[in-house]
Amino acid sequence: MNDSVWTLHTRGKTISFEGTQVMGIVNLTPDSFYDGGWMSTQEQIKEQIDQMVASGASIIDVGAESTRPGSDPVSKEEELKRLTSFFALLSGGKLPSKILYSIDTTKAEVAQEALDAGCHIVNSVSGRVDNELLDVSASAEAAYVCMHAQGSPKTMQENPQYDDVVKEVEQFTSDFVEKVAQSDATLGSIIADPGFGFGKRLEDNLKLMNALPQFVELGHPVMVGVSRKSVIGTLLHGQPAEDRLNGSTVLHTVACMAGVHILRVHDVKEAAETVRIVTALREGPSTQ
Repeated sequence: MNDSVWTLHTRGKTISFEGTQVMGIVNLTPDSFYDGGWMSTQEQIKEQIDQMVASGASIIDVGAESTRPGSDPVSKEEELKRLTSFFALLSGGKLPSKILYSIDTTKAEVAQEALDAGCHIVNSVSGRVDNELLDVSASAEAAYVCMHAQGSPKTMQENPQYDDVVKEVEQFTSDFVEKVAQSDATLGSIIADPGFGFGKRLEDNLKLMNALPQFVELGHPVMVGVSRKSVIGTLLHGQPAEDRLNGSTVLHTVACMAGVHILRVHDVKEAAETVRIVTALREGPSTQ
């Protein structure tokens, strides 16, 4: 095994991956900043996931509450209602079985339903230690995404401030890992996410991108979610989300070169092609 091989522990299993993996985003929301509002039926959800897997996704992340800046929270009942079709597909064995499924939520009740349906990863954007959510995740030995955030989605971009954003995000990750270690929670792998765009100014996002090699060295799988985000639009003079594919690919290339483990993306085919080219540059062309 070479240095690019890494492992993820979840649901009592250890899964080996080689190089950067692509996580496809499935938004079951009417108000996401880019692609919400069009998927609701089982047929639409299955078609989207099948296409993402065929295009190179090894992880699918499903969410039913928008976390775009300024968004309002939704109730547990509404979030679960939006997820009903996905849960039925997953628990019914109607989705690709050789990949991992992640639930993007901050609610313990939603995470429990997702894990019962067969999800492997809990992806929380709360930016805090939620003991109830941790307990639910630990009960299934699920992997857990520890994402840094300053403030809630409703207010996070109003006036974020940092003395040293890189040090503060690193310290947040270290503190989270230590708190979990001191608790009774027995999670699977802890995946570190710097939280691009979650209470970050333009300069903060750029500093974090440049510091990605430091996060990789912390010893936990690192996930990067910059796909079509406003940092790209700001750099490109107000470019709207639908035009940010090229900018996303540039940042995904930087992340791959830094050795991150997971890219969370809207555009799976383009991200998978990016990973393949960067891997060839770093390690030589694949023989497969």
